[in-house]
Amino acid sequence: MVRPRHGSDLRSMAIPLAYATGAVLLGMALPRLETHYLPHSSALIGPEAALAIGSSIASGMMALTGIVFSLAFVMVQFSATAYSPRLVLWLARSPVINHSIGVFTATFLYAIAALAWVGRAGSVPVPFVTAWVQVLLLLVSVVFFARLVDRVGMLQIGRVLAFIGDRGREIVDVLYQPLDPSPGSGAHAREAPPPLGPVVQELQHRGTPAALEAVDVSLLQQLAARSDAVIAMAVGVGDTVMEGIPLLRVHGLTALSEERLRDAVTLGRERTFEQDPKYAIRLLVDVGIKALSPAINDPTTAVQALDQIGDLLLRLGRSDLDVGGRIEASGRLRLVMIVPSWEDFLGLAIDEIRFYGATSIQVMRRLRAVLQDLHAQLPVARQPAVAVHLERVDRTIERNFVDADDLRDARTTDRQGLGLSRTSEGRSPAPCSTEGAAPAGGTRPAER
Repeated sequence: MVRPRHGSDLRSMAIPLAYATGAVLLGMALPRLETHYLPHSSALIGPEAALAIGSSIASGMMALTGIVFSLAFVMVQFSATAYSPRLVLWLARSPVINHSIGVFTATFLYAIAALAWVGRAGSVPVPFVTAWVQVLLLLVSVVFFARLVDRVGMLQIGRVLAFIGDRGREIVDVLYQPLDPSPGSGAHAREAPPPLGPVVQELQHRGTPAALEAVDVSLLQQLAARSDAVIAMAVGVGDTVMEGIPLLRVHGLTALSEERLRDAVTLGRERTFEQDPKYAIRLLVDVGIKALSPAINDPTTAVQALDQIGDLLLRLGRSDLDVGGRIEASGRLRLVMIVPSWEDFLGLAIDEIRFYGATSIQVMRRLRAVLQDLHAQLPVARQPAVAVHLERVDRTIERNFVDADDLRDARTTDRQGLGLSRTSEGRSPAPCSTEGAAPAGGTRPAER
């Protein structure tokens, strides 16, 4: 059975638990060790003051922990409603949150454990190191509190979109090589793989529905090379598989180790960025269409999402996307994967925003600017698909804007959505003036 990956969930629980366990053990052992090895050390404060300080730290940290994380999770829930529920996972798995919970809990538990030693068996001196470790943990808690506040600040829409865009750019750089700039490169549809031979083994999914998160390409290549076989993936990264759905097929003469094959396929409950450049675009589109819903009605956020989408499409359009066939050093085909085409990326990035933003002048203007920039900047091989989407945007505008002035405004290219007009040819409108005088601030250049 291909096991869904729960590593992140286990780490989320293990980190605070490790802090709590370490704090209790330290609080119990440190005073004893200090009394035994440093019997004359003293914090130069009386037991009453030590008890007051420890009690204040313990009670204050308990209250602070409750308030801070109640506020954080309320903001996370709000952002899930306003942006996309799929974004909550990435904030909840943040190491800053896990370590913050651990440090806050450790400070509270250590203070409680240290309080139990003060005045024990009539001892008057307060152990120096034991007392100051409380203060040190308190200072560390302040540092993590500041980091947590900064992390919660990630929920600002600009930072959320930049975070998603950065993750998408990272995976594009890892997965793809630059497209061959020679004329005609990539202009034709992908060729079908050569005959792979008879299917000797089919690996099927067993269990509850799960998303294909990643494929261990190196392991599959090694397994195929050892048996002189070819492994063909039956699903792509990001697909959801159900009971009995084939994951991969082995073409060759002998079957391979099913256990090793399953080790090479990672399934989970959520899609990830790891090998899935579509996921970043999916999240950006989710934010955009959520902003365009009647309940929110925020086309400016959709325009900001298009800023990141346009950049990712530019990078993808300049990359060689045909990475479905994996070969070894000898030139033999060993692995065939299902990967998205340029048309797949364009459809994912453009279609839903075009549909849900069809009545927004701002969104239509920005969408046209994205497509015109792609058409102007990308190799010739990528331009036909861009031209098709630009034509569909124009038809959408014609269907939804009856008034001639609105139709003209919606078809104006504007990278800001509303703010800096350009004609459909990419030129800015001529500046208005009286009796030939230039407008204030000088003459606007004709070319942008």
